Amino acid sequence: MSFDKRMLLAAFSSLGCGFILGSTHAGRLASLRFRAENAHRLPTTQPGWYLYHKSKNYYKAKYGITEGLRKGTWLVAWTSMFFIIEESMDVFRGTWTAGRTLEEMEGVDELDISSMDKSVDKNRDCFSSLMAGMVTGGLWSAWNQFPMPTAARTISMGAIVGLGYGVTQDALMWVRGRKLGYVDEAESWIYRGAKNRRKKEEVEQEQQRS
Repeated sequence: MSFDKRMLLAAFSSLGCGFILGSTHAGRLASLRFRAENAHRLPTTQPGWYLYHKSKNYYKAKYGITEGLRKGTWLVAWTSMFFIIEESMDVFRGTWTAGRTLEEMEGVDELDISSMDKSVDKNRDCFSSLMAGMVTGGLWSAWNQFPMPTAARTISMGAIVGLGYGVTQDALMWVRGRKLGYVDEAESWIYRGAKNRRKKEEVEQEQQRS
């Protein structure tokens, strides 16, 4: 997939996963808390039990939805960070191969666009995903101020997960009969939308001429 499609899919899927996990956990805790707070005044009639469960469900939904949105947003931020780092590594490795140097970081504008695009596409592989997983694990460890053994284990886990994700991407590209690093820009919804609009304008111009 192109970068824009991968980012959208990752954002929506991580938001959904974070919302489900957060709302389920927070809703369960809110339900137990409601039962504990009202244990001394349990209803004794059938209408009373109906109102009791109705109030408990409102209480559960209030805290569950709030926590679900918070967890979903938090997960979207870290997932987006991984994909941005992965794409940045692809672009950096590609521009480096195309002639970029550390002494002339501003020299990217002087590179040939077509050769630079080909070089970037050729460097889209599992190694960028591996490095993105390591960097994300390191940032997560620094954010939570993990001790060194825990940070090393977290970075190793991030590297393993990133490598597994990258190998899966490469395997899917190989199964579909494409070269590693190949990106079909026509699959991008941004590119496709612009292309469709251009075709529509050309058709309208032909009709006006005729």
